[in-house]
Amino acid sequence: MTGQQSILITGAGQRIGLHCAKRLAEDGYHVIITCRHLRQEWLTEPLKGIEAILADFSTMSGIEQFIDTLRSRAPKLRAIIHNASLWLDDDAGADAFQTLFMLHMQAPMLINNACLELLDPDRQTDIIHLTDYAAQQGSTHHMAYSASKAGLENLTLSFAKRLAPSVKVNSIAPALIMFNPEDDQAYRERTLNKSALGIEPGPDVVYQSIRYLMDNCYITGTSLTLNGGRHLK
Repeated sequence: MTGQQSILITGAGQRIGLHCAKRLAEDGYHVIITCRHLRQEWLTEPLKGIEAILADFSTMSGIEQFIDTLRSRAPKLRAIIHNASLWLDDDAGADAFQTLFMLHMQAPMLINNACLELLDPDRQTDIIHLTDYAAQQGSTHHMAYSASKAGLENLTLSFAKRLAPSVKVNSIAPALIMFNPEDDQAYRERTLNKSALGIEPGPDVVYQSIRYLMDNCYITGTSLTLNGGRHLK
């Protein structure tokens, strides 16, 4: 690797994660993303300033293999952003809870611990956890998902205490950011009515939140709520 600063974003092969990766690459960072599959269009139109590493965080061997790969490349990391996530409801069964625990808690904890040596020692750096508004409120149909995201919120506090002052550790807790193409109009209207602002903001608000946390030297151990005033309804 060259002296260029890098940012690691897990689970950034599509949607919000990929949007943030592209915006950070435009800012001049070398961005490393993880994904489970390479998108076909990347073969004909390679991502500019973005390096993709295949990784499966649902198993210990997958997590450890990714850590070994990253350390072998020895990037100079400006930030680690944990975006990898899976949305499973409670009907998915007990195995799903284990998968969510591995993805939302085990992988971030192991990656953070193993990759601290890669964080740029010459400046204050960042670890950012993408959690969920549901982690602070609970959920009747996604209890396992909410619990694992709440665990990630707590890891934010623990890492912030341990790593200060050289590393700032914060989380972003979004609610609705963008709909899926298959979401019908009735669902969209119900969801929009849950927040005070009542809009689908799009993925750039997550990028803006990441930049805010990275650019502010005096914030750590904080969960940045990104929900359009959903707590006011």
